Amino acid sequence: MVITLARASLVRHRTRTLLATLGVAVSAAMLLDMVMLSSGMRASFRALLLSHGFQLRLAPKGTLPFDTEATIADASAIAAGLRARPDVVTVSPVLGAQLHVEALEDDGAGAALSTAALGTEADVQGDYELLSGSAPRAANEIVANDAFLAAARVHVGDTIRAAAGYDPQLRSFTGQRRLAIVGRARFVYMAAGERAIALPLATLQSMQGAGRTDRVSLFMIRVRDAADPEAARRAIEAAVPSVSAISTATAIAQVDERLSYFRQLAFILGAVSLAVGFLLVTTIVTVSVNERIGEIAVLRAIGVARVRVVQQILIEALAIMLVGAVAGLGLGLVTARYLNSILASFPGLPEAIDFFLFQPRDAWTALGLLTACGALAGLYPSWRGASLPIAQTLREEAVG
Repeated sequence: MVITLARASLVRHRTRTLLATLGVAVSAAMLLDMVMLSSGMRASFRALLLSHGFQLRLAPKGTLPFDTEATIADASAIAAGLRARPDVVTVSPVLGAQLHVEALEDDGAGAALSTAALGTEADVQGDYELLSGSAPRAANEIVANDAFLAAARVHVGDTIRAAAGYDPQLRSFTGQRRLAIVGRARFVYMAAGERAIALPLATLQSMQGAGRTDRVSLFMIRVRDAADPEAARRAIEAAVPSVSAISTATAIAQVDERLSYFRQLAFILGAVSLAVGFLLVTTIVTVSVNERIGEIAVLRAIGVARVRVVQQILIEALAIMLVGAVAGLGLGLVTARYLNSILASFPGLPEAIDFFLFQPRDAWTALGLLTACGALAGLYPSWRGASLPIAQTLREEAVG
């Protein structure tokens, strides 16, 4: 009977119930988006760092990878020492640089095109995923991403002329080399639209000159499954004083610190959305109870217990909140995708980073919070309806 009466009350004012449900859906969508934002960056960044299984990264002392142009000297000796460690499985040295590439313009003339270049060892690299073609193993081979291929107007199989530097006094490029494009790749850590190529580490080192032939920008390290990455990090940092060893946990903590604004914003907007949903449902149910004071008094007079009245009003509040929440979860996924496309275009952010990363736990968290708010929203109107004095209320309703 309680469910039947609650349903009849909601259906009686269809338009009001529909508008209240839509309002809750908007609040639920915002809440889900904020829950996804607060946890999505951390989960997405962690997945990015571990996408190729590397748990540790060694950067020049006091820096983050590629934050500066600093490099690590004596790279070959350090790499040999790391590979000799029993807790290390894979060591991937990486050298980053800017190369100048000759590209064709509309009139057929040549023009200098700058691009990010990574010197890697193809068999152990974790910076790109090969989409087509083959990995660059010979000294004059490279792979490139779609942004570079489009900007340089070249294809897999073409040959380009690249230089490591430019001498303004002589007005000529230095460290020139002819390179063959043997593959097309997606670079994991590059920003959307950023031009990038990868070539053998030794080739890029030689192009930069005699003074940089044994330098790298960082090492990526994969430790054994049974090993503790934090213990390995501390041991490596103590053994190699010229580097800062960064574990996945350390990197996530640093990213949390840099992007704490987004987490604070997510918390504030999520709290606001909950408050709006709570106030909206409380207002609608209170108005409904006020309109039915006489009916409630009659029910009490014929023997309906107070707990039944409370249950009926709570069911009404929960029904509005739950139906709105379910609709809002779908709306939230749509808006999250749109907002993610905007935030992902921030310069310098890896293309693979998702600000709004959906996880089932997020949906259950949002649904649980909304359910709790729905129950709280029905407390005041249900208490008001159940505590009305029967005789006085009936007399006032009759006189009115």
